[in-house]
Amino acid sequence: MFVSAITNNEHQLLGGEIIKGRIFDSKIDSKHLCETINFIVYVPANFSPLYTYMTLIALDGNDYFQFGKLPKILDELLFKQVIPNTIVIGIPYNEMKERFVRYHPSGFKHNAFIRFLGEELVPYIDNKFPTFQIGLSRVLIGESLAGTASLLTALTYPHTFGRVIMQSPFVNTTILKKIQLSPSLQLPEIYHVIGNNETQVRTTDGTICNFLLKNRLLKSILQQKEIYYYYDEFYGDHSWIYWQADLKRALRSMLRY
Repeated sequence: MFVSAITNNEHQLLGGEIIKGRIFDSKIDSKHLCETINFIVYVPANFSPLYTYMTLIALDGNDYFQFGKLPKILDELLFKQVIPNTIVIGIPYNEMKERFVRYHPSGFKHNAFIRFLGEELVPYIDNKFPTFQIGLSRVLIGESLAGTASLLTALTYPHTFGRVIMQSPFVNTTILKKIQLSPSLQLPEIYHVIGNNETQVRTTDGTICNFLLKNRLLKSILQQKEIYYYYDEFYGDHSWIYWQADLKRALRSMLRY
């Protein structure tokens, strides 16, 4: 187990104060990507091999840990016992170019990255941690293009990833077609939000896209599927101010038995 390798940075529980979970770095050698993938791990302060844990895999991991304040939110939700015991694996990116080639459907490492998540990372996690090891216990989360990659990964491995949180995902015709052709029984449970001011979003390649329009088209397709699907439009634009504010609701919705 990883317990012996965890750095002890949590506070003691004094007078009912929330105890901070523990965060450390790890890595895995990927045959699919032909490179070493570094990632961040969060475990609750009371982590023990005697418990069983859900798994939250965050693409854009550094952003979720820093801008999204994900560990702080999890500390609170776990302390209040409103979500089950959960570990988090945050997959960061080193530069925007790397993010595009892994996450975008036309990126030359996109398919390899999806295979890495489904065929290498999940077995690694299940071997190192006492996880439930069923699809509904694994949640993928991502914002913008990372949300897109999360959904496409779950479509590729529907029995491995049972739930997806998408915050303002990038949507194009290719993605809409893939989802439309996916059998309803092979779609994950989906939490999907978009800002009502996301009408002129600059993408990684510099183009301006109407995210709101494309996400509404995605909603119209997903609502026809026989799946658990939550959709909402928040008041705001394509930024971490709004994704961070939405995180608590998203986690409570998808981290459940």
